[in-house]
Amino acid sequence: MEIIERSNSYLELVKAFVITYGLALIGALLVLIAGLYAIKFFVGWMGRFLDRKHIDASLRPFLVSLVDATLKIVLVLTVLGMVGVEMTSFIAILGAAGLAIGLALSGTLQNFAGGVLILIIKPFKVGDTIISQGHTGTVKEIQIFNTILKTGDNITIILPNGPLANSSIVNYSSEEKRRVDWVFSIAYGDDFSKAKALIRSLVDQDARIHQDPEPFIVLSEMAASSIDITVRVWTKSADYWAVKFDLNQQIYQKFGEAGLSIPYPQMDIHVRKLNS
Repeated sequence: MEIIERSNSYLELVKAFVITYGLALIGALLVLIAGLYAIKFFVGWMGRFLDRKHIDASLRPFLVSLVDATLKIVLVLTVLGMVGVEMTSFIAILGAAGLAIGLALSGTLQNFAGGVLILIIKPFKVGDTIISQGHTGTVKEIQIFNTILKTGDNITIILPNGPLANSSIVNYSSEEKRRVDWVFSIAYGDDFSKAKALIRSLVDQDARIHQDPEPFIVLSEMAASSIDITVRVWTKSADYWAVKFDLNQQIYQKFGEAGLSIPYPQMDIHVRKLNS
C-alpha cells in the first residue's frame, strides 16, 4: 500500500507540473519553432529587398547577419519569458554574464567594431582586389566579424575584421585606371631608335592603352650586358594584366622579326695555356 500511495503522489506531482507548466512549455516550443521559421523567411526577404534596392553589396550581408542575430536573441528572451523565467533577474544575470563574456571575447568584439568601421570608412567593397596581412584576393563578402577573400586560384581566405581595419590595405580596384610598367632590354649595338619606334607602334595600336597621359618610352639604363628601355602606359584597372601580358608577347615576337636581340646574363670564359 505504501508503494501505491507513493506512486499516486508522484503521479499527482507530475500532473500538477504538466497542468502548471505543460501548456506553457508546449506554447513556448511552438513559438520557438514558428519564430525560427519566421526569422528565416524575413531575413531571406530582407536580403532580396536590399538587392532590389541596389544597396551596397558590401553592406547587404552585414545587415542581414546583424538582423538575423538580433531577432534570434529577442525570440529566445520571449520564449524564456513564456516558460516563467523572471526576466528582470534574468536580464541582470545576462548583463553580468555579458560583461564576463565580453571580456573573454574581446577579440570577437574588436572584429565586430572593425566590421562596422570598414563599412563606414569603406577602404574597399565587395568585388575589389586587395592585399592585406600578406594575403591577396578579391573581396567576396564583408560579414559581421570577418571579411571573405577569393584568390585567383579559387582559395577562400577569411580575415578577421579587427586586425583588417587596423592594418595597411592595398586596393587595386579603387581607381579607374592604373599605370603599367615594363623594362625591355636590347643588346649593345642594336638600334635604340628602331626599338623605341617599334614599341611605340605596338602601344599606339592597342585601343586599351590611353594616349592621355602620353605613353612614356625612354632609354633608362645602360646595364652590364644590355640597354634597358622603360615603358609606362595607362589603362583601365580591369585591363591591367591583359595589357601587360599582351605587350610582353608582342615584344618578344616583334623584336626577333626586326632583328633586335633580347640579351640574357652570360659569362665568357677565356682559357689561356701557359708554357711550362
